[in-house]
Amino acid sequence: MALGFGLLSAQLRPGETDWTRAYDETIRVAVEAERLGFTSVWTTEHHFVDDGYMPSLLVVGAALARATTRIELGTGVVLAPMHHPLRLAEDAATVQLLSHGRLVLGLGLGWSGVEFAGLGADMRRRGAAMDEILRILPQAWSGEPFTHHGQVYDLPTLAVRPTPSTRIPVVVGGGAEPAIRRAARLADGIFANARVEKFVEQVRWVLDECERIGRDPSTFRFIHYSVLLPGVSREAALARYRDVLWAMQWKYSDMEASATRPLPPPSPPPFDRPDDALVKGRAVYAGAPDELVEALLDIRRQAGVPVEFVARSHFPLLEYEAQLDLMGSLAEGVAPHV
Repeated sequence: MALGFGLLSAQLRPGETDWTRAYDETIRVAVEAERLGFTSVWTTEHHFVDDGYMPSLLVVGAALARATTRIELGTGVVLAPMHHPLRLAEDAATVQLLSHGRLVLGLGLGWSGVEFAGLGADMRRRGAAMDEILRILPQAWSGEPFTHHGQVYDLPTLAVRPTPSTRIPVVVGGGAEPAIRRAARLADGIFANARVEKFVEQVRWVLDECERIGRDPSTFRFIHYSVLLPGVSREAALARYRDVLWAMQWKYSDMEASATRPLPPPSPPPFDRPDDALVKGRAVYAGAPDELVEALLDIRRQAGVPVEFVARSHFPLLEYEAQLDLMGSLAEGVAPHV
């Protein structure tokens, strides 16, 4: 099964105002992930955040396509209802061509009202929009003329070109039952970061929906991503990465407020709780490599399906050499065993 790596977000560090380093390191990390033997590398999308949390995944995907040769390139995830479906189809097809068939298009609903307002999308219709997008994309990638009349999108008869050279797999991020069942009906997999109990429930929803519609579940990909923190022990790993992990977690609560904040981005507030608070209730695993392996294998055992894994272990505040050290530990101690 092996291991993927991400989520690359090209965020500024506190005090920075130039994104050149962040984007250069994004490319370098992906190249290193391929060299180390990770099977996939994933990007992640948000908009209007003061640190520039990556807004243009398929633009970056095109750059990654030309900088690498083998590694799968996943979007984790494009916030689909904020994108016009035909433009999304064109950009994804272009990345698929540039990568010679290595794109996995992960799509999600989004949750920030600031983002929907800024991009002129209707947050109230995001579920309906996703449903239609998942139906539009395969038709758009066929290269043949088609027409779509829906509640959200009303498209004239036309053909979208270029067409991808190979089929683009689509996976859906999200945790709610309607989103998971929608994926079972209309997509190729899920991209989930739920705690194991919730993930097992999501798998059951997929299997139930597949049975209901007569779909072979072996055609469906179950991809689980979690923060993996390697160290000589759980305590040592948490102590080493607590500040960068906290910065990543805190930023989600700060995103909407930061949209109108001038540069440079500030430092996160101090973390004044026990280290275990960074892990409790989250898909975060810390410890020696064999402990991380056991945690992932336990997810697969409980799910009862062939789960693929991605380490969400890219931290914007971690210096580049330390990031490479973390990646090397996962590549050597975890990836060969999952």
